Amino acid sequence: MEATKRICIAGAGPSGLASIKACLEEDLQPVCFEKTNQLGGLWCYREDDVEGVGSVMKSTITNTSKEMSAFSDFPPPKDFPVYMHNSCLLKYFEMYAENFDLVRHIRFRHEILEVAQNHDFDETGRWKVTVRDIEKDVHFDEVFDGVMVCTGHHVFPYIPTFLGLETFKGKVLHTHSYKKPDGYDGKKVVIVGVGNSGGDVTVELSQTAEQVRLKLFF
Repeated sequence: MEATKRICIAGAGPSGLASIKACLEEDLQPVCFEKTNQLGGLWCYREDDVEGVGSVMKSTITNTSKEMSAFSDFPPPKDFPVYMHNSCLLKYFEMYAENFDLVRHIRFRHEILEVAQNHDFDETGRWKVTVRDIEKDVHFDEVFDGVMVCTGHHVFPYIPTFLGLETFKGKVLHTHSYKKPDGYDGKKVVIVGVGNSGGDVTVELSQTAEQVRLKLFF
């Protein structure tokens, strides 16, 4: 009898959770490594700006409706708002994980350091995954039949450079690191970019800062 295939899943955000469930439905053995101590990925608000971890503002609300964003087999409760605050969306993901018993497949505070072809890759297609147990600060290797990368695309900010920026004496901050408007009272702020985050920060800071200028680049 063929052994059950083991699948490594990087990240316990919404994609990681759905991947765990999909593996279970296909009789695969998922092992999900999550760098933080909480599922939810980007939608788990954190006061601290953590390197390599996605982030939202404290006030962030989804810009797609719950009907369009829902898991097809687990719709959000009817009493949840149509456009959910990040805390509400996190609750939804927690409910999803509990309903399908997904948490027992997640190893929290474990960071994947490297994924490489195993020594028998040509024969088996297996991968060697190097993991760090953050709490114990120890490294170990595990071999998997497949790897699913579910870390999202909001982990590392893209920060453009501008002529003269190095001589600017004020504070320069990417919205990846912006949490809430505290400390901006009475200050002049320039927002560079007109994406979702730029629009959100402009609206929020316009209520506290002395002057907000929105600079657009196309």
